[in-house]
Amino acid sequence: MPTPAEEFRKRFRPVQERAKQLESQLGDPRLTQDPSRLQELTREYRRLTAILFRLTEYKQVEREIHDTESLIHDTGDAEMHELIEKELDELNQRLARLKAELNHALVPRSPDWDKSCIIEIKGAAGGEEAALFAGDLFRMYSKYAERRGLKLDVMNSRPSELKGFREIAFAVEGKEPYRLFRFESGVHRVQRVPETETSGRTHTSTVTVAVLPEPEEVELKIDPNDLRIDVYRASGHGGQHVNVTDSAVRITHIPTGIVVTCQDERSQGRNKAKAMKVLGARLLDAKRKEKTSRTAQTRRRQVGTGERSEKIRTYNFPQNRVTDHRIGLSIHSLDTILEGDLDRLFEALEKAEAEAGPTTPNA
Repeated sequence: MPTPAEEFRKRFRPVQERAKQLESQLGDPRLTQDPSRLQELTREYRRLTAILFRLTEYKQVEREIHDTESLIHDTGDAEMHELIEKELDELNQRLARLKAELNHALVPRSPDWDKSCIIEIKGAAGGEEAALFAGDLFRMYSKYAERRGLKLDVMNSRPSELKGFREIAFAVEGKEPYRLFRFESGVHRVQRVPETETSGRTHTSTVTVAVLPEPEEVELKIDPNDLRIDVYRASGHGGQHVNVTDSAVRITHIPTGIVVTCQDERSQGRNKAKAMKVLGARLLDAKRKEKTSRTAQTRRRQVGTGERSEKIRTYNFPQNRVTDHRIGLSIHSLDTILEGDLDRLFEALEKAEAEAGPTTPNA
């Protein structure tokens, strides 16, 4: 009868077999004629080889634990025995971490996880205070992206009078940006004394966040005949002109009525390119929501749907507390979270998603 350790390793045989299959397919020169397929297989191969690397590390730690346990029985020196036990404890902790990572790696992945994403933040209830907090969230996400080695590119912004944002949209690129940020869609509530408050009274304001995976070319085709493109002069605070050319771009997708504007770049061409990226992400999001609604094939996950109408998190400044309402988690270190320390929060959400299990069809 196989041991639990053997059963655990056995679960990775399909991963090993698939990696060998992909290695063979990627060696076929004919694959270069299909760039999108080549990109898809390369991405999958890298992910599987990363899992197998972790599995090799796991086996190595298992061997080290076995050898270290043998040393305990072979020594009669009390001080040496204590040192070996300490080393054994560290090895067991390392093995547990690797096992958790490997278990998580076997959770079915969404094809969107590896994609770049576009994040849109908009001040909602609370006027200028909501705009200030939208700025706080943008800086929080920027610092987190920097920690993770991700590239952030502002697509469009509407600054407020007090250094906040009425709205801001930005793209995040790098390793698995959509996987990292996918839980952020929803209503973020802030409770604090605003800079504009003179009596010291705590106010409650809200900001909406939308996280949209960027579509790949094969997923979405936009007919140029469906677009109305207007150009105009970009403006800043108080109507002051950012420049004297018609560089700002407004794109309207006529069939859906979706409107995207971009004015942050001085070049009309760059503004148009950025606006098209945002439009593509919004159209793909609308397409998927329509399909989900029409076919009724998914249930809500326990961690929430991520709809913008759903209050997902509260940032309470007086108590230095952040509460994620989807999983009932409260962390009393709001200051560090606003500095981009989001790993603990995101890991808890991923764990809750994994424990909820795969989405199942409605009966």
